[in-house]
Amino acid sequence: MIKLNNKYKPLFNNDTRFFIITGGRGSSKSFGVGTFANLLSFEANHRILFTRQTMTSAHLSIIPEFQEKIDLMELNDYFTITKNEITNIQSGSEIIFRGIKTSSGDQTANLKSLQGVTTWILDEAEELTDETTFDKINLSIRQKGKQNRVILILNPSTKEHWIYKRFFEAEGVTEGFNGVKGNTTYIHTTYLDNIENLDSSFIDEIERIKTTNPKKYNHVILGGWLDKAEGVVFTNWEFGAFNPDNIQTSYGQDYGYSVDPTTLTEVAIDKKQRIIYVKECFYKTKLTTSEIFNLNKNYANRSLIIGDNAEGRLIDELRAMGNNTVRCDKPPIEFGVSLMQDYKIVVEPNSHNIAKELNNYVYLDKGSKLYLDAYNHAIDGIRYNVVYHLGRSFGVEIR
Repeated sequence: MIKLNNKYKPLFNNDTRFFIITGGRGSSKSFGVGTFANLLSFEANHRILFTRQTMTSAHLSIIPEFQEKIDLMELNDYFTITKNEITNIQSGSEIIFRGIKTSSGDQTANLKSLQGVTTWILDEAEELTDETTFDKINLSIRQKGKQNRVILILNPSTKEHWIYKRFFEAEGVTEGFNGVKGNTTYIHTTYLDNIENLDSSFIDEIERIKTTNPKKYNHVILGGWLDKAEGVVFTNWEFGAFNPDNIQTSYGQDYGYSVDPTTLTEVAIDKKQRIIYVKECFYKTKLTTSEIFNLNKNYANRSLIIGDNAEGRLIDELRAMGNNTVRCDKPPIEFGVSLMQDYKIVVEPNSHNIAKELNNYVYLDKGSKLYLDAYNHAIDGIRYNVVYHLGRSFGVEIR
């Protein structure tokens, strides 16, 4: 059975329209809201819309998470599940899963399914940078005779994000607030509210970050909003088609495990036009060496992969297994960053983790060349690739 954290009880009890759910890694935000959605479906005449910025395979990514909660609550007999919907047999209410953007990522989807929606859940809300799109969907949630809810789940990004300006700054609400202000309920949790459900290795990694990188701990782990006054590192990027001129590509890879993801990004560098094209392949935590090998093989086959020299042993193991992976000795971070800043960066439209990092990778202090050690996992992989291809004339060693 599921024991829901008491901080999520306002989802059931409060009659506000808006619910802002914030928190850092391991805080059980999505778990709490997903459990609420499953239980809300036992009330008749509810249509619950669950969205992310894009959602191409709900039956592979999101619906299994809801299925897990149904299993834990021992309620399997009450639901039927398809590729894009979960229906409560007893009440007739349903949970539908949609992407806000089309699969190509370049325009807002035609969400005809908004008819009759009583609750809209926007997961990973920090990825929705267009407030106009939010307003359009929000104004469509207007079912008469039911409480209409708009629930935003997010890892706080920067204080320049419209969510912060609209729901925090304009309302005089401080970060970490739990309570009601106007027509909005605020719920903030951290890993400390969910610690009994977390793996010991995850806790150990959090404690390491707490000691070695307090700013990252406050932002990524505790879910604090990031002051963006110093500015983002990369302003030279835009969404666009990947590699339209069919330039030979290679890959950049960064390695993580429990908290930080392992990433693989396909990169094409047009030296004449001074454009770096990037396309996200995978962005996953808790991958074993064999899982990394298989994913690399699936995406890159025998194409060249440039990895972090600090992970030499792992790269040697991947090479022995069959990946064409090499190590790039790392010059100062500023060197690779400056190479990337000298080119226009074009991001393939479905590469949302790359876009999220580019929007949030900032200088640590105003006027410095030090960088926040967060939102940099795909960026680091891209940087290794760029240094490999553009840095040789500066004496960078490749092994």
